[in-house]
Amino acid sequence: MSLKIRRETEKDYRAVENLTREAFWNVYRPGCTEHYVLHCYRADSGFVPELDFVMELDGKLIGHVMYAKSEIITEDGASVPIMTFGPISIAPAYKRQGYGKKLLDYSMEEAKKLGVKALAITGNIDFYGKSGFVTASSRQIRYDDAESEDEVVPYFLIKELEPGFLDSICGTYRDPKSYFVAEEHPEDFEAFDATFPVKEKKTLPGQLF
Repeated sequence: MSLKIRRETEKDYRAVENLTREAFWNVYRPGCTEHYVLHCYRADSGFVPELDFVMELDGKLIGHVMYAKSEIITEDGASVPIMTFGPISIAPAYKRQGYGKKLLDYSMEEAKKLGVKALAITGNIDFYGKSGFVTASSRQIRYDDAESEDEVVPYFLIKELEPGFLDSICGTYRDPKSYFVAEEHPEDFEAFDATFPVKEKKTLPGQLF
């Protein structure tokens, strides 16, 4: 089998959006919004085209990841530039076979080459811990949505790409505003989603929304 990771091109856009929709459908909520976030984010100033990758297996698209600029706001109000990533998508038939970790690890190495010092995400520590992520609270980084400064948010994770970068940093992280485009423009989202094949939205155990 031939596995290839390459930069996304404009010709890939629709196929990647469909892949993302399939990967996230009914996972975190009935239906999903990740494909619309991706669709809109490509035109956002925070989008990082150098870190926009697709994964192919024997020429078949099975994965995708994109990166976005983000920041930590320190206690004295300074902005520390870092990055986040996602959605990271693996086609349902290829999940839990190691492809997601391969795509993530490759993309993080490319981010490191660009000089990215740290990554912050919201996700499952059981998966992302395998690639070196830890709970951000263990590094004195607070999630903006936390109810109190002392709250430990188990799904808010961080990873240094430059060892020691976070040693002297204490502050707050918030997700990029553009990640919430579907909630801010629900009619536009519904119109976009209607251009894809009809799928049943289901409320399932473990969903977050």
